[in-house]
Amino acid sequence: MKIIKQTGLLLFLIGLIIFSGVIFTGFFNLNQSELDSFITEKGYKSEIIKEELSKAIVTDESLNIFEFSSRVRNAYEASNNHYNTLIAKYDAEKNWDKKGEQYQYLIYGKPHTLSYELAKKSGNGFVKNNSGLLWLLTFGLGILGALLFILPNFIVLGPKGIKNNGIYLEASTNRGWIAWLVLIYLVVFYLLLYFFPDYVVNWTFILDPISKFLNGGEASQWFVYGFLYCVIMLTMGVRMYIKYRHNKYQVIRTTSVLFFQIVFAFLIPEIMTSLNMPGYDFKNAFPLDYDFFFEWNLDSLRNSGAIGLFILVWGIVLTLIIVPVMVYFFGKRWYCSWVCGCGGLAETLGDPYRQHSDKSMNAWKLERWLIHSVLVFSLIMTVVTLYCYFTGAQSFLGINSQWIKDTYSFLIGAWFAGVIGTGFYPIFGNRVWCRFGCPLAAYLGIVQRFKSRFRITTNGGQCISCGNCSTYCEQGIDVRAYAQKGENIVRASCVGCGICSAVCPRGVLKLENGPEKGRINPTEVLLGNDVDLMKLVNEK
Repeated sequence: MKIIKQTGLLLFLIGLIIFSGVIFTGFFNLNQSELDSFITEKGYKSEIIKEELSKAIVTDESLNIFEFSSRVRNAYEASNNHYNTLIAKYDAEKNWDKKGEQYQYLIYGKPHTLSYELAKKSGNGFVKNNSGLLWLLTFGLGILGALLFILPNFIVLGPKGIKNNGIYLEASTNRGWIAWLVLIYLVVFYLLLYFFPDYVVNWTFILDPISKFLNGGEASQWFVYGFLYCVIMLTMGVRMYIKYRHNKYQVIRTTSVLFFQIVFAFLIPEIMTSLNMPGYDFKNAFPLDYDFFFEWNLDSLRNSGAIGLFILVWGIVLTLIIVPVMVYFFGKRWYCSWVCGCGGLAETLGDPYRQHSDKSMNAWKLERWLIHSVLVFSLIMTVVTLYCYFTGAQSFLGINSQWIKDTYSFLIGAWFAGVIGTGFYPIFGNRVWCRFGCPLAAYLGIVQRFKSRFRITTNGGQCISCGNCSTYCEQGIDVRAYAQKGENIVRASCVGCGICSAVCPRGVLKLENGPEKGRINPTEVLLGNDVDLMKLVNEK
């Protein structure tokens, strides 16, 4: 069995190395007619950008992606700097007509977006011309290797029960050098994805055939991310099925998050796009879907006819009605542990790191401040955005609409949710984003804490204080402290993953959706001489 696992690890590493290495392959350049066609298609009127790009990338040289990107970015900056200088000049002269005329020559958007689009159009080389082979050498070897590493556990199942043997002895799961390497790789991956997508354009060439099959178009960096997300969840989902095979709740929950991620978050949006509809993830609720009320999305939905109107109404109903009603009956677990893609990745890829969540009081205080601050930030941003959208103003109460959207997208959407939220799994645990940053989790938590039938009941008389429940609580809850006192656990942060109950050797913990009167405030201790509480226990 050891040989099989070692072979699997080797194959996985080979696939990962090839996947990472393809970034540095291929060559990129355009001829003048191709560049002219692109500029016409984009509607650019700037003569500077035409001139700069012609000098930079219309060449017989075989440019690698880094040289190509640098030249395109420089051309972008040169063009916009030129026209910014002219605008400042006409502004000083109060030559408003000339200033207004110049604005049409600015190149809007991000320089890396222009670089990516041109790289996608101009790329060539072994990867692009052999996408099928490269898929087998990257995704294929990675999946096969991971399964070979996992599947021997099917053969040597051992006695019934959930095994975490040696988890604090492995460098990969106890913040050792392997965990730090994984962190660095994940962080670099997200930085490239969000801020340097042109550098990873070769990844999109590998998945172009699959993208064309699903939606009729070429793969983008977000298609690569979505596909990779599904592959990782499926592969690590196999591990979840093996590890928690004796726990029906965990098996069904894992199946649920896999279904919603693959079907709702990936396949349905791609199919909708192929039908000239706006690709929409019907399970993604505001404010997690923070750009739902951005101008570009509202305009897109309004211009998409009946389906666009349906999506708009559905998004509002989901947030204002369905989410709180479902939380009332089932707690936030119905979304965070059964539906959400962020939670799904945390429960599959992140499961080996769940024991790293900080259980200290300081962490709990930081959690409450951070997550509710993000929620307030998202609500203020949305109010400003909607006000400016319907009034045509640029700002509201001194807050510029574009500035607050860009700030939220950069700090929360990219850095917190992506780079930190997933990249820091190996060191800070698998629910960093869900615990400290997700605004939807904050909204769900408020409802769950004060108006929900969900709780985790405990039986203090059976608790042996082993600490398994607290150790493996991904949300940083000291479950043992509640169990020892026989208190119901009613915490805003609890996502109802059920792992605390699954790893309890005495069956002390139970997830329940009962009458509200059965919910005991976590600040109250169950005392034997409390008549009202004893009546409650007798009624149960």
